[in-house]
Amino acid sequence: MYTVPKLVDYSPATLDAAAKDLIAACEAESAAVKSDSDYKSFRDHWMARKNGILTQINDGWLKAAPKDAKRDVGARVNEIKNAVEQTVAGAEQRLAESAAKSSMTSGRVDVTLPGIRRPLGAEHPVIRTMNAMVAVFKAMGYSVGDGPEIETDYYNFESLNFPPNHPARDTQDTIFLVGQEQKPQRDRLLLRTHTSPVQIRTMEKQKPPVRIVIPGKVHRNDAADATHSPVFHQIEGLCVDTHITFCDLKGTLDHAMKSFFGSSTRTRFQPSFFPFTEPSAEMALTCFKCGGSGKLGASESCRLCKSTGWIELLGCGMVDPNVYGFVGYDPAKVSGFAFGMGVERLAMALYDIDDIQLFYHGDVRFLEQFA
Repeated sequence: MYTVPKLVDYSPATLDAAAKDLIAACEAESAAVKSDSDYKSFRDHWMARKNGILTQINDGWLKAAPKDAKRDVGARVNEIKNAVEQTVAGAEQRLAESAAKSSMTSGRVDVTLPGIRRPLGAEHPVIRTMNAMVAVFKAMGYSVGDGPEIETDYYNFESLNFPPNHPARDTQDTIFLVGQEQKPQRDRLLLRTHTSPVQIRTMEKQKPPVRIVIPGKVHRNDAADATHSPVFHQIEGLCVDTHITFCDLKGTLDHAMKSFFGSSTRTRFQPSFFPFTEPSAEMALTCFKCGGSGKLGASESCRLCKSTGWIELLGCGMVDPNVYGFVGYDPAKVSGFAFGMGVERLAMALYDIDDIQLFYHGDVRFLEQFA
């Protein structure tokens, strides 16, 4: 049986050799497991809390390592731990499958054997990113809103201060359902182009204060390419109360970005225009890959932020008083802000992905990277 050697040299070459010998020994012992008692002895030898091999290398290698080598040793110990756990789990599964085959051959089923379960998957990177950002706002006291994906022109455009001749109402930009031509414009059905209709529906049902974050799927008549998709996801937010100012908007988004990307993240706001907010702004944050320097190392340019040090992330602004007229709020008494961001854009920046279509192809080889 394998015994843990004492390390006197913590160089990468020595660590590589020691790790290779340990994993090889684990695999050799795994191959020798033929019965339940063999498996129990094998598992305890490697994973027992008091004197198992994993405990011994943690105490004998990691804790004894000099300070300058602890990081490398820790990484190697984690790799060894993962490999040993997989090998032990493989031995257990192999033993269970062998017992099941034996029972089937003998015409009897041992109901005490553990079942063979299908391995569970992991969250899709887009859903994982969306849930993580929503969790940030939930921690700030926001509730989560939801609404229909098939909306009327009224909720998608009119109530959000889009004028009748706005280009977003054109079928070149918006996907309308067939057979709507005879209906009044406000009643025509379409696939929502943003999650903003949920803001209107929420304010119709609820008097201020309102603090809501709205994740969901949206649709636009875009040709699919590396940066566009006709179906994608958004996270929007709305806060309405008395005495809400642009300072509250900036403080909220700055805190959210620091919570999500790290405390060293800085934000920048530049003037913009949206029909349903006034004033409006585009928010950018310091590139989390290069730290805002625009460079990786001494000379390599940062591809993620295109060497600018900033990543444009979302649009925001103070809710236009005209919007309050559609929901019965008094703009003289309340004020608020709204913001919206694309989840795919956020995930692409977070995971350094250069083609949005990779999220939708269902290629297991791509998705397994995020498991």
